[in-house]
Amino acid sequence: MTAAVSAEQLEQYRHELTGYCYRMLGSIHEAEDAVQDTMLRAWRALDRFEEREGVRPWLYRIATNVCIDVSKRRARRALPMDVAPAQTGELVRGDIRPEAFWIGPAPDRLVLPDGDPEEQAVSRQRAVLILRDVLRWSAAEVALLLETSTTAVNSALRRARDAVGDADRDLTPTHPAAEDRAVLAAYVDAFERDDIDGLVALLRDDAILEMPPFELWMRGPADIRRWMVKADAFGQETFAPVSVNGSPGVAVYRRRQEGGVPQAFAVQVLDIVDGRIGAIHVFLEPSLFERFDLPSELAA
Repeated sequence: MTAAVSAEQLEQYRHELTGYCYRMLGSIHEAEDAVQDTMLRAWRALDRFEEREGVRPWLYRIATNVCIDVSKRRARRALPMDVAPAQTGELVRGDIRPEAFWIGPAPDRLVLPDGDPEEQAVSRQRAVLILRDVLRWSAAEVALLLETSTTAVNSALRRARDAVGDADRDLTPTHPAAEDRAVLAAYVDAFERDDIDGLVALLRDDAILEMPPFELWMRGPADIRRWMVKADAFGQETFAPVSVNGSPGVAVYRRRQEGGVPQAFAVQVLDIVDGRIGAIHVFLEPSLFERFDLPSELAA
């Protein structure tokens, strides 16, 4: 039996679908485009919608297929440590890759067939992992969404969890805990006081620093310290806290000349594990500031 579904009923799922597609694709720009495509496909297919299925599972099925189609058309997005050898803290930034190559950050407000069979399997595993572990859907609901069996869903989930392994990042985005916000405050304070020793003390022994769009990353407090000293990273920057990917982060403004107006420079995201910094992701992309509703420069 075909049911009447209004545009308003479809639109109420846009926000959560954006977060879902972002986790599938690693880009907020692609996620928003994917959701728009999902809505168009849903609107055109209303005559085939059956009420017993439910609007939400139906939309998620369309969104999953859209994201898989997008993933098949381009290379998988990455971060510097996925594509380049570690640097040793020297002042070498490496090659620049275009925005479409990198996983990008997203504001919390936006995220709280043909082709290679192996890539399709990975995409389906990613979808299962997100639906089960992030969105907390039952195996039966996921099976309905992906038009497969609960046995196949559980098998895909085990493989996806094995692939994730011992990764430090929690898959479920949440607002940063008070302890994490305290670490962020100490991190900013160290920069503002030009305290390199204080900053290094916040790092885990296996901490990494990476800077897309450059193929630059390094591991360990010694190399991170060496880089920051050589890059003269202290005393030039102004910070504004931001909520990004469920992690603590800051928007960084920098003066291009002495006495100049602080201008948009980078968005930094911290991975914090057991009270210490496990990773500093520095996205050197001033255009991100508009996405976070921040000005491109600060008033004098």
